[in-house]
Amino acid sequence: MTDWSVPSVSGRWLVVWRRHLRVWRKLAGPAVLGNFGEPLLVLLALGYGLGGFMGKVGGMSYLAFLASGVVCSSTMNTATFEGLYSAYTRLSVQQTWHAMLCTPLAVDDIVLGEAMWAATKGLMSAGAILIVMTVLGVIHDATILLALPVLFLTGLCFASMALVVTSLAHRYDFFLYYSTLVVTPMFLLSGIFFPLEGLSPAIQAGAWALPLAHAVALVRPMVVGGMPMTSVATHLGVLVLYTSVALYLATLLLRRRLLA
Repeated sequence: MTDWSVPSVSGRWLVVWRRHLRVWRKLAGPAVLGNFGEPLLVLLALGYGLGGFMGKVGGMSYLAFLASGVVCSSTMNTATFEGLYSAYTRLSVQQTWHAMLCTPLAVDDIVLGEAMWAATKGLMSAGAILIVMTVLGVIHDATILLALPVLFLTGLCFASMALVVTSLAHRYDFFLYYSTLVVTPMFLLSGIFFPLEGLSPAIQAGAWALPLAHAVALVRPMVVGGMPMTSVATHLGVLVLYTSVALYLATLLLRRRLLA
């Protein structure tokens, strides 16, 4: 019989999070280097290179416009990768989740622990970009600290969505559908590289129906400063809604998969 109950929340998820942290610490050097290297190249190549032809975008330099969007997309990509490939490896290849179920941990604890860890990885990636932005002179005040909870929520949102896909996957190739049909369009059409206002109404509606555009709309004013923040409750509500529904579905599907 399928258990349709709402996922239980207990402190046991922290055990899963700490386990992943200890494993990550063994590879922290290359991981941190990658977090700094990629955004630095993107911001230098596009922010300064292309920015020299763009002029002002939305009342700010193109470097600032791009960087404030890339910090959101990097959070999405990192949390998504962790929720797809890393989580699937622990689920299917290494059988780590099955071993965890031999302890007092429940499926709900494992799923929440995985989501929180992926969100943490996303926040690490975002933090690296924020440091690069500070060095490049994009960030000028401490208002950026207000963006950290939003970036964590963004990571949790995309981690939860990725875990839904992982719960349905039986091989790594399955993730290409999600990456190609969902993640890549969001990356290109959520206001990271150019304002949404320049797109057709249909594409704008599609972008606003997905969570990344709402994350960018929240984070950009916090990062750049001097921009009015509008529809904050709506943007937060969309992120929370996606997170809640995806986390519930991931837990439900993984209960069926692991306990069948």
